[in-house]
Amino acid sequence: MASFLLNHIALSVKNVDVSVAFYQKVFQFEEIENTASNSKTRWLSLGEGKQLHLIPRPNLEVTTNKAVHFALSTSNLEEFVKHLINLKIEYSDWTNTIKKDYVRKDGIHQCYFQDPDGYWIEVNNAGS
Repeated sequence: MASFLLNHIALSVKNVDVSVAFYQKVFQFEEIENTASNSKTRWLSLGEGKQLHLIPRPNLEVTTNKAVHFALSTSNLEEFVKHLINLKIEYSDWTNTIKKDYVRKDGIHQCYFQDPDGYWIEVNNAGS
């Protein structure tokens, strides 16, 4: 069987400019060239060759729950949570307790929040 690596995450977004600004403000992701097309889709680098593709869909209505999310890791979750607070971005734990992170059975701390379109994002300290 062939092996696989994550290449990119693609999200449909109402306003691509608002979404790019959000992901740059929250994560400082660098915008990179969309080499696939001349569309208004914008790409951000997640590092290590991974990408986030933001595809404009002005009539989008996102309906999802926290179990449908993508997760990013940081070595300093406490500092990142302070960053969310400074940006006035509401976060919660897995059980929806506002302003609280969650400790999994394996000891990993995590918090959840939503982007402007309602997509759930988990940030944890699994990589530390």
